[in-house]
Amino acid sequence: MLNKLNPAQREAAKYLDGPLLVLAGAGSGKTGVITHKLAYLVRQCGYAPRNIAAITFTNKAAKEMRERVAKLLDTREAKELTISTFHSLGMHILREEAPLLGYKKAFSIFDSADCAKIISELLGSPDKQDIREAQSQISNWKAGFIDPAQATSLVETEADQRLALLYGRYQETLRAYQAVDFDDLIRLPVELFRTHSEALQRWQSRFLYLLIDEYQDTNDCQYQMTRLLAGHRAQFTAVGDDDQAIYAWRGASVENLHNLRNDYPRLKVIKLEQNYRSSQRILHSANAVIANNTKLFEKKLWSEHGLGDQVRVYAARDDENEAESVVLQLSAHKFEHKTKFSDYAILYRSNHLSREFEEQLRSQNIPYTVSGGTSFFERAEIKDIVAYLRLIANPDDDPAFIRAITTPKRGVGNATLEKLASHAGKRQISLFDAVFEAGLTEQLTARQHEDLLTFCNFIARMQSRAENEDCAPVMNDLLTAIDYEGWLFDSLEPRQAEVRWSNVSDFVAWINRKGEADGKSLIAMTQTIALMNLLESREQETDAVSLSTLHAAKGLEFGHVFLVGVEEGILPHRNSESPAQIEEERRLMYVGITRAQRSLQISHCARRRRGKEWEKCEPSRFIAELPQGDIQFAGLMPEGAAPAVTKEAGKAKLANLKALLAKG
Repeated sequence: MLNKLNPAQREAAKYLDGPLLVLAGAGSGKTGVITHKLAYLVRQCGYAPRNIAAITFTNKAAKEMRERVAKLLDTREAKELTISTFHSLGMHILREEAPLLGYKKAFSIFDSADCAKIISELLGSPDKQDIREAQSQISNWKAGFIDPAQATSLVETEADQRLALLYGRYQETLRAYQAVDFDDLIRLPVELFRTHSEALQRWQSRFLYLLIDEYQDTNDCQYQMTRLLAGHRAQFTAVGDDDQAIYAWRGASVENLHNLRNDYPRLKVIKLEQNYRSSQRILHSANAVIANNTKLFEKKLWSEHGLGDQVRVYAARDDENEAESVVLQLSAHKFEHKTKFSDYAILYRSNHLSREFEEQLRSQNIPYTVSGGTSFFERAEIKDIVAYLRLIANPDDDPAFIRAITTPKRGVGNATLEKLASHAGKRQISLFDAVFEAGLTEQLTARQHEDLLTFCNFIARMQSRAENEDCAPVMNDLLTAIDYEGWLFDSLEPRQAEVRWSNVSDFVAWINRKGEADGKSLIAMTQTIALMNLLESREQETDAVSLSTLHAAKGLEFGHVFLVGVEEGILPHRNSESPAQIEEERRLMYVGITRAQRSLQISHCARRRRGKEWEKCEPSRFIAELPQGDIQFAGLMPEGAAPAVTKEAGKAKLANLKALLAKG
């Protein structure tokens, strides 16, 4: 079973004598180690699959893990394993233990937009920057396991005092809606385990072995969650890489790798240093750059892929010249080597850098995808249908109530909703419950009250069915009853309505398929939907160049990488001033370098346009840290001298390639 693994990987897969930290360098086959260890625990060590949990950060990583382990175990065994994200595991724990924390099992999970709306109302301001800052601070408080009372006592400035008070009111609002946000999905299980020992024992007995991926990305809350689940047995394998810790801005702490040694004196450390992705020259560059950081653990990547091409550092005149040059080289390289567009990636530190490259790619008719596009679940038509599902699952979910009762329009206007909200607020009950109160009839006309009752009785009927019937008939009857398709075609242009209805149809088909495959009711599927980033059927690969931020590219690999905008003020970012911040920026550079398999070009500009002005740019300090013997410099020379490769020479090479193609 383990004979395909190298010696270090095999040792990591077989080690069971206590807590284990696997330091897995970029491209060192860590997913293979995790999946083989899962199979080894079941087949060779007698663990029941239901007693093993593998926890990671993204749906995509969990899906890949499930697919790979399914090839090593039979279908029943693979299905019984718990392979999930931190948030999904937290959701399952809360669903089973919700009453202990005063929640219904059908609590709602609010996404970022729902939470932003609450914060906007509490702030009394629509200012997006204020809302983002408040969300970020509240998220960091929750990640650090700081409750509103503690936040109030810790803050020093008047502005932070207001934020801490806002945090308390925000939590009260969520509780009133019987809702949680994404941070609560980790925070609340920790609170549960600390205050209810019987619940902790239940989950410790369920999961006898834990595997945790991307350990360097855990925040304090996630660290506490895994520590509590592991208990005194400490039977776990943590897999991580301190050189790829790039999420401090969202509360992740690379110190959690260090904390493992303090908390578990018997911790075994195994290093995976053989890289299966990149050529030696690319790895020399990665090792040379990251060597400038202070290290928790020393390691050096190596590869058997051969020396490979020199790393190219290109100095462009300006941002337009940089984009034009990259796209020209990409086209010529693809033409010469008969590769696919999907073999190429253009990576950058900040999203605003993508615009010039998008324009150049469009002008050359080159297909491309941009990371961080609108998630399928962020589309208005999907959120409309999900509002109904949320309300069916949890009638206390007031935001879902308002969206559902007004989409499609059904004669319930703002005046009616204002009176309903006022009554609900005085009685401190949900909008749904308020509809059935006798006192409401005094404030509404008979027709207004009848429209509200009709809607709520419909939701109550659907709720009864959603708990007991398969997803498909309930979903079909829901869409027929609200006539969502008819409403789309009545209110939009035909082509736009067709696209939206097609998206709804895809979404419903996915719910039905997934509900049947997992044996889940529509109520259970509603909570699952809240954790989904993309519809599975929409994850099909297309042959297109990838444009991505460095953060979004982590975990991916490409044959040929263009790392652009590598300048002081961009990478490292202008807001990175402290040594710790510079080290995180250097790790971002390292992540960018190690995405490349066969070729890597790093580019920077002599000047960049900021509004209507030109701004002089300096190459990033990280370029000077590259091993000079492995580097080929091109473009403008430091003094602004003639390029090493002239534009004429570049055009001549392209003409020669086209002539070759014509002969073929």
